[in-house]
Amino acid sequence: MASPPAHVLDLFAVPDLATPLPGGQGESVQVGDLVLSPGRDADVQAWLSPVLARFAYELDLSPSRRGFRVAMPVPARDGEWVVDGWAASRYEPGTTTCHDLDVVLAAGRLLHARLASLVGARPAAVAARTDRWATAERLAFAPSRAVVAPTTGPTPDAATLAHHATDHPVVAGLVAELATTDPADLGPNQLVHADLAGNVLIDGAGAAVVIDLAPAWRPQRWAEAVCVLDSVLWHGAPPAVLEDWTSGVERQAMLRAVLFRVLSDRPVRPRPYEAVLTALGRPAPRNVPR
Repeated sequence: MASPPAHVLDLFAVPDLATPLPGGQGESVQVGDLVLSPGRDADVQAWLSPVLARFAYELDLSPSRRGFRVAMPVPARDGEWVVDGWAASRYEPGTTTCHDLDVVLAAGRLLHARLASLVGARPAAVAARTDRWATAERLAFAPSRAVVAPTTGPTPDAATLAHHATDHPVVAGLVAELATTDPADLGPNQLVHADLAGNVLIDGAGAAVVIDLAPAWRPQRWAEAVCVLDSVLWHGAPPAVLEDWTSGVERQAMLRAVLFRVLSDRPVRPRPYEAVLTALGRPAPRNVPR
């Protein structure tokens, strides 16, 4: 785990004693009364953090919404939301990570309902993202573009992902099915949290606190599919919850969630997704690399 440099700590006005925090990528730290997280996109946070800060403040003041909160982003002393890739939010003492899928999904629906009213158009900063998660998300919704490596692409990562599509049977099978199936209407695109599982806390009063919003401009149903997928694979949710995602638009949402996660993983590891694909009625391919 990398600790924030001294000048980052100075700009966020916190002491130099950093305590690692569980969850996520294992890179966030508590420093004083803040949580500092690395790898943040300055352009994305310059747009997103003020939106979330106003939303968090509104929730803090609303007695009718005490069962649901959002972590409060905190700017640095110079007014910037990101300093050398580090962004800050208010530390929530006395919280525990919530692994109850029903609670996590309910918190996500409250979050998405409010975000739909706060953000009416796709933000330019979200559209301009070129990280591996954004690239994988785009290919999950345009899988035919993943079967041919581009001669020129927005990032080297796009060519790498396209190579994985032909190199791994799981990815190739998903791409083939999604590229040849009439696309289902998963609902309107809106700002969603694309990494909800593991990022909902329960505070001492029993309120759900959503943290670390990973922004994407996609249907809410897809974000929920990603959450269910992650919860089954990594957070102890029973595989039986996949039964609600085996047909119709839910199945398409889940297949796109699987393709998104497989393409964004480093290293690519299709093996954990075999049981999910079997539950969705797709035979697991043989000789899949672990």
